[in-house]
Amino acid sequence: MKILIQNANIVNEGKIFKGNVLIENNIISEISDSSIQSKVDKVIDAAGKYLFPGCIDDQVHFREPGLTHKGEIYTEAKAAVAGGITTYMEMPNTVPNVFTQELLEDKYKRASVVSLANYSFFMGASNDNLDEVLKTNPKNVCGVKVFMGSSTGNMLVDKRETLEGLFSKCKMLIATHCEDEETVRNNMQLYKEKYGEEVPIECHPLVRNEEACYKSSSMAVELAKKYNARLHILHISTAKELALFDNTKPLKEKRITAEACIHHLWFSDKDYKTKGSFIKWNPAVKTENDRDAILEAVLDNRIDVIATDHAPHTIEEKNQTYFKAPSGGPLVQHSLNAMIEFYKQGKISLEKIAEKMAHAVADCFQIEKRGYIRKGYFADLVLVDLNDSYKVDKSNLLYKCGWSPFEGTTFHSKITHTFVSGHLVYENGNFDESKKGERITFER
Repeated sequence: MKILIQNANIVNEGKIFKGNVLIENNIISEISDSSIQSKVDKVIDAAGKYLFPGCIDDQVHFREPGLTHKGEIYTEAKAAVAGGITTYMEMPNTVPNVFTQELLEDKYKRASVVSLANYSFFMGASNDNLDEVLKTNPKNVCGVKVFMGSSTGNMLVDKRETLEGLFSKCKMLIATHCEDEETVRNNMQLYKEKYGEEVPIECHPLVRNEEACYKSSSMAVELAKKYNARLHILHISTAKELALFDNTKPLKEKRITAEACIHHLWFSDKDYKTKGSFIKWNPAVKTENDRDAILEAVLDNRIDVIATDHAPHTIEEKNQTYFKAPSGGPLVQHSLNAMIEFYKQGKISLEKIAEKMAHAVADCFQIEKRGYIRKGYFADLVLVDLNDSYKVDKSNLLYKCGWSPFEGTTFHSKITHTFVSGHLVYENGNFDESKKGERITFER
């Protein structure tokens, strides 16, 4: 199909200008601030709306295979495109854990059949699969995921010698979850001795504290510098960790990069009283000072990208006691809305949102022809109405788990159209599922 988007406020590469975009098949064929003369199949009048490059979420957990009572690639990718996310990168802690190339390819095959968004999947590192990790193709796999904390069994990789081997030999991007497991376990024991099984949820950021995060993050940075590895630290949650990151060089020249997540930008430890375990994440949501410092680091480029760490669990699971309630929550349907809310509050520009949720993710991962509104690039695009509002409640949630930490929140923006590789998959609440997303590739 040929689709013409007219009269949009185009948010791209640090500028906003009124213009028109022509989509032919899956590619942006023309961008102009004057009228485009072409015979087309569909015209979308975007007057008053804002056209963003599709968001790229570099950290999601869609729970398939093995945990599909919480979420599936189909359901969670559907929620993602309704939220303006056109591409996601999914994590390997499914069941079974993705420790072999065969299991990794099984995920790609499944996504090709059911995912409405574009996709990539991380290869998982364990204590003893380095040879398998090194077989990963950097051209069509986003990276290698290492849980340096907050995991169990063979997914927990916290032995120094194992990490040395990985950082010294792996040439791909290494994405890390950084919490020092020994510190967390010691803190858990202290609070268990004090409260038994009834540890108050408000203690979560004290169990998974600043020390645990910084100790692990600083070790990852040390190893990356020692071996010149390509390190990407996920979900920074403390102000202290920000000193580990550099904003004196362009992103494309960085060997060490960092991510902020929506929940660490939105919530603080004061919210545990009302939200309880529904804002229990690892790393934990911490203080207002940490939250505000993370946003400042996003703005000054010490933190490079914004993601969700979307990780659904059932309501029944989340309603358990502190030690039993799992960490994680669903966020992909509302991440762009949340950032636009910050824009409405004067905290960030629309141009910066496009940078941190699309441009910079594409640059960080060296994604081929995505993340920008450019001629010849894939038409991953999102139209947003900044003059419309809606309240989040169970009736408009698309997650399989059926809940959101944003329930009761009114967002003063609405995503109206989402294009995935040129296909108009979402339009004013309706989905066209006739075409699925694509496996993204990388210029490496």
